[in-house]
Amino acid sequence: MNRCSRCLIPDTRPDTAFTEGVCSACISFDRRKAVDWAAREQELIRILEQCRRPGAAYDCIVASSGGKDSTWQTLKLLELGVRPLVVTATTCHLTEIGRRNIDNLARYATTIEVSPNKSVRYRLNRLGLELVGDISWPEHVSIFTTPFRVAVQLHTPLVFYGENPQEAYGGPQGTEQAREMTRRWVSEFGGFLGLRPRDLIGQEGITERDMADYMPPTAAELDKAGVVVYWLGQFYEWDSERNACEAALKGFAWQRPTQANWWAWENQDNAQTGLHDYFCWLKYGFGRATAQVSVDIRWGRLSRGDGLNVIAQREGVFPYPYMGVSIDDVLARIGTTQAELDGLIERFRDPRAHL
Repeated sequence: MNRCSRCLIPDTRPDTAFTEGVCSACISFDRRKAVDWAAREQELIRILEQCRRPGAAYDCIVASSGGKDSTWQTLKLLELGVRPLVVTATTCHLTEIGRRNIDNLARYATTIEVSPNKSVRYRLNRLGLELVGDISWPEHVSIFTTPFRVAVQLHTPLVFYGENPQEAYGGPQGTEQAREMTRRWVSEFGGFLGLRPRDLIGQEGITERDMADYMPPTAAELDKAGVVVYWLGQFYEWDSERNACEAALKGFAWQRPTQANWWAWENQDNAQTGLHDYFCWLKYGFGRATAQVSVDIRWGRLSRGDGLNVIAQREGVFPYPYMGVSIDDVLARIGTTQAELDGLIERFRDPRAHL
């Protein structure tokens, strides 16, 4: 496993290109210096002006988890004088701080929470873990379908997500420049892992009606409603630490989710995230700490040598309790035993990433 010569992202990370030993995320970060961010903001303001809807309740939708980034996005759009509707696709296992932060965000903008049938969700968590090694599969699907569905239903066609993941964390060359999130992007990078919602109909007694909450609107529905989705991080230089600090000034709360994490203010809303991150480490040889440390190295907040020391202490640590929630509680909700989890851990462990 080879790591980026600038940060610590390994070449086992899916869809991440390397050029002469440097990962695409570091290359994208360097390119930010040439971006005229003031001009980008003016471009955003023109988009907002064109999409203002006199007489309508909302001008746009913010796809939200209630975390630091969605809080920052909402505050930024309010600062620009628009009326956002905050749409939250409820996480699989909402934590106490997650609940608190969603409620805090509702102090500033109208919010809608969409919570699909929980018994179906728990079955999907188990199937995601068993089929593709990702307990968070249904959450990732709903993150990239629910705001689209609400936009169509409420005739609010302008939608904002946070950072373009390929620009901020690495991806295939060319994808980091996209400002719009298209249906093609969602199908390729929206966390499906090759598993589509329709693939699960008939498994564990799951019906087509059960999966309706996870189905994206059709192309015809999106075109008719005129839905356009932008990455707000393509108009403002994306900085997770800044987002967290500014959100905290407005009531956002945080605590370090687990020892396996480097940042204390990210991924606090879902108690299952620890298992998701642990399986990432099993499959690819890196986890949440590597991703977070690498961002800090790019910003110059941490040296590469100190980053190596951090991940030596944190990577591979079984991440429970996570936000104070035990692994027994997580497994009980989805109907999986510890013995079954142990078997899945061995099945998804890639020995090449753990030599």
